[in-house]
Parts: sequence; C-alpha cells; structure tokens
Amino acid sequence: MRNTPIKIIITSLITLFLVACTTTSTVTANRKVSKPNLKEASDLNTQLAIGYIQREQYKPAKEKLEKAIDQNSDNVTAYKTLAYLYALLGLEEKANEKYEGALDLGPDDPDLLNSYGAFLCANGKLDEAQVQFKKAYDDPFYESRYLAQSNAGSCYVKQGEYKKAEPLLRQSLRLQPNLPGSLISMAEVGVKTERHLMARAYIERYHAARPASAESLWIQIQAEKALDAYSHYLKYARQLINDFPDSDEAGWVEAESHNEQFR
Repeated sequence: MRNTPIKIIITSLITLFLVACTTTSTVTANRKVSKPNLKEASDLNTQLAIGYIQREQYKPAKEKLEKAIDQNSDNVTAYKTLAYLYALLGLEEKANEKYEGALDLGPDDPDLLNSYGAFLCANGKLDEAQVQFKKAYDDPFYESRYLAQSNAGSCYVKQGEYKKAEPLLRQSLRLQPNLPGSLISMAEVGVKTERHLMARAYIERYHAARPASAESLWIQIQAEKALDAYSHYLKYARQLINDFPDSDEAGWVEAESHNEQFR
C-alpha cells in the first residue's frame, strides 16, 4: 500500500480533556441518584485514544481503547481503532483478532471493511483484501468509497494486476483528484505498462500534492530515463541520492548508473 503500510484516515474530533465518567440522573423515591453512562464514557475514551494516536502516544491510546471496550463491549469504533493501532505497531496477530471482533459487531461497516482490507493487503493476503475492499466500495452510502477504490487499486498494483488496478484508481481520482495514494499508484501503472508520459504526468501531480519520497523519485527517474529526458533524469537521481542516501532506491540508481556524477 502506498505511503503507509496501512493507511486509514481518522477524522474524529479530539477531546482535549479527560472525562472519567459522565452521568445521567434518575429520580428514585424523590431522591436524585447519579448513574454512570458507560456508553457515553466509552465513546469519549475512544475519541481521546484517537487523539493520542494522532500525536503518536500509543501507550495511553491503547489504555483508553481497552477501557472503552470494557465500558461498552459493542463499541465498534473502539475495536477497529485498537485493531488499527496494533497494525500500526506491527502486531499482526493482535490486530487480526481485534478486526475480527469488530466485524462480528459491524459486518457491514464500510470503513471497517476498508481498514481490514488495507491490513490484509499490507500483510500479503491480497485476494482476501480485495474481497473486503469490494464490499466497501460497492456500498452506495459509503461517503469515502474513493478510499476503498484507491486501496483496492493500489493492492492490485502490488499483485501486478494493472488492468484491474487502473479503473479503480481512475474512479477514486474522479472523486478526489489529488488523492496521493491513487496518483502514485497510477504513475507506477504507467511505468509498468510502458506509458511513460502518463507516469510522468501522475508523478508530477503527486509531487504537487505531497513531498517527494524515495519511492516517488524512483518512479519519476524511471519515467524520465525511458523518455530520454537526460537532464530531468539527472535532477531526480541527484535528489534521490542526496535526500534519501540510505534507501534501496538510491542504491538501485547508483547500481545501474555507476558512471554518472550524482552527488
């Protein structure tokens, strides 16, 4: 998957203060009694956890999510966020367990299906991933279906299925023209199918939307070389070697063009 092993966009609002527990009031025998509202507390702890993840504070995020699940075992968002956190940390077995728990609660949740598909693709379960992606982008009510289309297309690129990848990537870009994952995947499709002008166009759009990476520069270098654009080839080769000297891509450039003066 491009730009992230598992790329899931968390858009929940961040709660800036800790709410240990919220209460509702009931009246019993003319006396007001406070009763914990565990469902609301669970939701708030989930929001807090999302904020911690965005700030890369993973330990308190895990604690808040576990508490949220204890408070409300039907909290699908807490389950899928904890699954995402485990996946982010490379804990594949735990992530899979939480994804399956979330799917038991929300089998038709398109955001969950997309996230699980991204997890499966990142871990080499490509055909299984496509099943989840399709369920997500086939949902006409899924407002972010372009993300599932993009992830599915990028996963097909990983599989070498370029004819299947391209329509999905183009559909996602019709909805979100500057979607970075789709742009870089389309550029890679262009290189792999020897449509190098197309590859150049998409990678330039990518670089207009995101800072260059070793991966994106390598794609541009391949396109420029195939187009015999020597000055552009040297420009991006130098940038790759200078900015990402320890990357595999820098090594590939130096290995195939050892006589060039890049530095």
